[in-house]
Amino acid sequence: MNSSIILSIITFIYALAAVLYLLAWVFKKETPAKLATWVAWVGFVGNVVGFLLRWKESYTFEIGHAPLSNLYESLIYFAAVIMLVHLWVERSYQNKVIGVFTTPLAFLAIAYASLNPHISDRIRPLLPALKSNWLIAHVMTVMVGYAAFTVAFGVSLMYIIRSRKDKPKSGLLKRLPGTAEMEDLTHKLIMFGLLFLSVGIITGAVWANSAWGRYWGWDPKETWSFVTWVIYFALLHLWRLPGWRGNHTASLSIIGFLAVLFTYFGVNYLPGLHSYGAMG
Repeated sequence: MNSSIILSIITFIYALAAVLYLLAWVFKKETPAKLATWVAWVGFVGNVVGFLLRWKESYTFEIGHAPLSNLYESLIYFAAVIMLVHLWVERSYQNKVIGVFTTPLAFLAIAYASLNPHISDRIRPLLPALKSNWLIAHVMTVMVGYAAFTVAFGVSLMYIIRSRKDKPKSGLLKRLPGTAEMEDLTHKLIMFGLLFLSVGIITGAVWANSAWGRYWGWDPKETWSFVTWVIYFALLHLWRLPGWRGNHTASLSIIGFLAVLFTYFGVNYLPGLHSYGAMG
């Protein structure tokens, strides 16, 4: 069994975890909640195994590189880190309802990689610009940041749903974490994500200098990485202002996540030095 088959199976395991979290939330049952966590762990471990096996397979094909060189590979890694951050949050806050809003995001990431016919899972030789040890440092750190922002996005959605004033709180809404707890969690996730995004941008600049002879050139990918960084940096500073906490913070977190999506997917199809990211 090769890595692509394993990772395709993990897609459905992540989907099962998302469904179990939803069932546990709707019916308030302990059994599907516990099962959801176990399934999520199985999916995460399988995701890591598939990632490492793909790395090993690249040496079998005498190519030999970390599986982080194209959209398929980065999405596989991205899904694993999203699930890891989710599992850490779930264990730290002892609230499984969070999985309703976070595990579907890990599923969508790996499903897009595994099921999109326009994304190839073939292992290919590295392009000259990618033949650098900075590739691993850059992609891994940036993706950890993106994963933290993704989970923060899920929590922000929960916050906005939980804090609605125009409708009575239903039984489902009452099972969500408290607004103060979600606000604190969002803040911590964004601090964590911004740290890794900052490291990723720095390592990316060093990599760009070794590959293209300049640290920064306002390439579309670089520009939108900076825009994303500014949004989250501003969010952390505005969070200190009482009038900006609550729905304002949650809304800006969602806007930041949209910037992440555009940085990750949208600019790959614009002319630029990073357009290789659109390759399968």
